Amino acid sequence: MKQRSGTVLYVCLLLACIVASGRLVAQQASEQAVVSNASLDVIEKKYKGLEQSLRKQTEKLLQRMQRKEAKLHKAMSAKDSTTNALFTGSEARYKELEAKLKSTASIKDKFPLKEYIPGLDSVHSATRFLEQAKDKLPAGQLEKVQALNDQLKSFENKLQQASDIKAFIKERQQQLKAEVEKLNLTKQFTSLNKEAYYYSQRLQEYKALINDRKKLEEKALATLRELPAFKNFLQKNSYLAQLFGTPSDLGSPAALAGLQTRAQVGSIISQRMGNSPSGVGGGDGGADPSSMMQQQIQAAQAQLNQLKDKANQLGGSGSSDLDMPAFKPNQQKTKSFWQRLEYGANLQTAGTSGLLPATMDIGLSLGYKLNDKSVIGIGGSYKLGLGKPVSHMELSNQGVGIRSFLDVKLKGSIWITGGYEYNYQQAFKDLSTIRNLDVWQKSGLIGLTKKFKAGKKDGKLQLLWDFLSYSQVPRGQAIKFRIGYNF
Repeated sequence: MKQRSGTVLYVCLLLACIVASGRLVAQQASEQAVVSNASLDVIEKKYKGLEQSLRKQTEKLLQRMQRKEAKLHKAMSAKDSTTNALFTGSEARYKELEAKLKSTASIKDKFPLKEYIPGLDSVHSATRFLEQAKDKLPAGQLEKVQALNDQLKSFENKLQQASDIKAFIKERQQQLKAEVEKLNLTKQFTSLNKEAYYYSQRLQEYKALINDRKKLEEKALATLRELPAFKNFLQKNSYLAQLFGTPSDLGSPAALAGLQTRAQVGSIISQRMGNSPSGVGGGDGGADPSSMMQQQIQAAQAQLNQLKDKANQLGGSGSSDLDMPAFKPNQQKTKSFWQRLEYGANLQTAGTSGLLPATMDIGLSLGYKLNDKSVIGIGGSYKLGLGKPVSHMELSNQGVGIRSFLDVKLKGSIWITGGYEYNYQQAFKDLSTIRNLDVWQKSGLIGLTKKFKAGKKDGKLQLLWDFLSYSQVPRGQAIKFRIGYNF
């Protein structure tokens, strides 16, 4: 009996060891494959592209600012030669900043960026954690981690240089402003203000892109965050931890020693605020201090939200050093060429009218936003023939068109639309028959466009007058109604 119980005990111990070793192997396997090589490549490519774009934008800014300062210097010295002292050494300073921006020297600073950006800190901390855990990385992955870490430091260095350049330009504005106003050269000075303002907005957009991580990048970091070792590393080695410090006993009961409890805080508030003499809100016992405190907090929050909305309307973008422009900003100015493109499609129908069958025009357009209130673009159309009476439906190629347009915002969601079009209004079997431009009809359009929200897309209704339709043979529609969507 004793031998049988000993055998059972032995088997149980053996099973426990197998389960424990299985968990250990699984844990080690998960720690060894926390980030894939594909994820590292995607993240490195992202920050390399951001760095190149930021460097080009900053180089252009320095060159434009230098040219505009030279023009301002010439205009100011023509009115007052004593202002030459304001420009002493400024050209050399611009050259110095540009040379530093182009420098490829190795970066020795652990944290090149002297600003806390949550998304960047998370990725940078992850790469440094993986470097320390190099023994647990798959073969060949350490080189990719080191390359990503170097790229992150390089980007942080360029972002810090951009912030320094922004501060320098702001300082130059303050130095020149008083003298410019005395000499009545505010127009030339506004040109400098525009460059500085739009550059500041571009920096904010870069920082927004950093925090707006792609799903692959977020997934890689989410896997790391599950590791207790990474959590401990992040608490002690992240940039945020370096800024504020981390208690050695963080997370333990000892770290909470000396802190007031909720009941103690409530008691202090009651003693400080007392009870309402009128007994409002508290019956015979007077007003509840916590309720009064909550009402005051809500009122303060509402006022803060109003101030924030006003600041955003004046051009703010969440920056701590909000720049108030002395001009009306063009929000499209800081966007790239591709971000300013507007893709659209529209439909237009026409009923049978003697010589012409019932048709449907299917149009595609490509617009470019000049500013917040005007869009210019080109497009094309295909005219699908539907037949005459309903009983004789027949699909056919009835024409094609080339379009150009200009939309200018009138008020609210109403826009003025103008356009010039060439239309081939005859049936054709192949494209070789439409090459003769002499038979194409010309259309001059003017009218109104109503823009509206259609789910996630922008819809528009257009009512247009073709003032050249009266000279067309055969005569086309004078009034055109189109419905379309932008993507």
